[in-house]
Amino acid sequence: MAYMGRRGVLATAAGVLAAAASGGPAEAAQGTKPDGRGRAEREAPAKAPVAEFRGMWIASVQNVDWPSESGLSAGEQRAELLGLLDTAVRRRLNAVVLQVRPTADAMWPAAREPWSQWLTGEQDVDPGWDPLGTAVAEAHARGLELHAWFNPYRVANHTDLDRLVPEHPARRNPGWAVPYGGKLYYNPGLPEVRRFVQEVMLDAVSRYAVDAVHWDDYFYPYPVEGQEFDDDEAYELHGGSFADRGDWRRHNTDTLVREMSERLRTLRPSVRFGISPFAVWRNKDRDPLGSPTRAGLGTYDDLYADTRKWVREGWIDHIVPQAYWHIGHPTADYAALVPWWARVVAGTRVQLYVGEGLYRCDPESSTAAWRDPKELSRHVTFARKYAEVRGHVYFSAKHVVADPNGAMARVVADHYATAAPPR
Repeated sequence: MAYMGRRGVLATAAGVLAAAASGGPAEAAQGTKPDGRGRAEREAPAKAPVAEFRGMWIASVQNVDWPSESGLSAGEQRAELLGLLDTAVRRRLNAVVLQVRPTADAMWPAAREPWSQWLTGEQDVDPGWDPLGTAVAEAHARGLELHAWFNPYRVANHTDLDRLVPEHPARRNPGWAVPYGGKLYYNPGLPEVRRFVQEVMLDAVSRYAVDAVHWDDYFYPYPVEGQEFDDDEAYELHGGSFADRGDWRRHNTDTLVREMSERLRTLRPSVRFGISPFAVWRNKDRDPLGSPTRAGLGTYDDLYADTRKWVREGWIDHIVPQAYWHIGHPTADYAALVPWWARVVAGTRVQLYVGEGLYRCDPESSTAAWRDPKELSRHVTFARKYAEVRGHVYFSAKHVVADPNGAMARVVADHYATAAPPR
């Protein structure tokens, strides 16, 4: 696929999985108590049975799924969106995860950021309708949950501040932005940035009956060989009490997650908070608490995202690890990652949904497993062996529609014989 953002990076990352993570002493997991259990684990009551979660991601950045192209009329954009919701119903799904803040811009008339360029082709041009408001109303009318997907820190898929509209917060506060890997990011090390991005997301939550706030896997950006993320000044200002920069960066990400969790629960307690990370936290050869994988990337060390801690502390309501590898993958086996995540959430209030790489299912794939239309169905069969797995989310909507090798149809036939109510 042409898009090399969130999912394209994961496809690339799969190619480096054969390279073992660099050596280093195992570090004690953060967020645990002396008995080895986190707060959420010790305090969680027994769970009542809940409906299976069946979701699909709808990506708007670079027009991956919707709108199919920039510059469509309001009526055309609306018709495409409703068509995707109808597809979710036909596939007997019960939730859609709609990207509404792809690049520090908005799919609603936001108070603090411009209209998204992926609607009209130009940033801050009113598209003539309210996509998020329409999506919430129409999803609910169809019995679907609407999860609002926000990217916290990505500003632009280029590095030129002058290409942003003059009123853009990154232009008004150029010290907030860091160019890296051909893109612009807000600096997670600045407390004022963390506060600002929370305010942007809470603006949507306060105005629309979204069922959940959803974040993807971008916190600190994926590593780019030969480049350094320039947060020297922020580290000088705010990192003095930390042993090294990695610990400080993880603290910054933890703070964003914890504060957003607290503010959501104050603003609208019914809104759930979910995060979809790259599925490898750490490899077991680097940390005895890690997964039995040999991935070349891990969220703890490379994205400064301690995803395991967020679960154990109960800061989130659900986690959706992007387990985009086939059963039997030599270095990141789906059949190894799902049990590991089941153990992580066991005894906590946090729900586990597995992110499924439907986009990999292709009759022309170079990997035999992905050419087989039964592979994804085998994933669901396998995951259902674990009581902690409460559902699946499929990337992405256009593949749910097109289903090039029939994998989605097989999942529906084998596992979704009847509709599941929203949670």
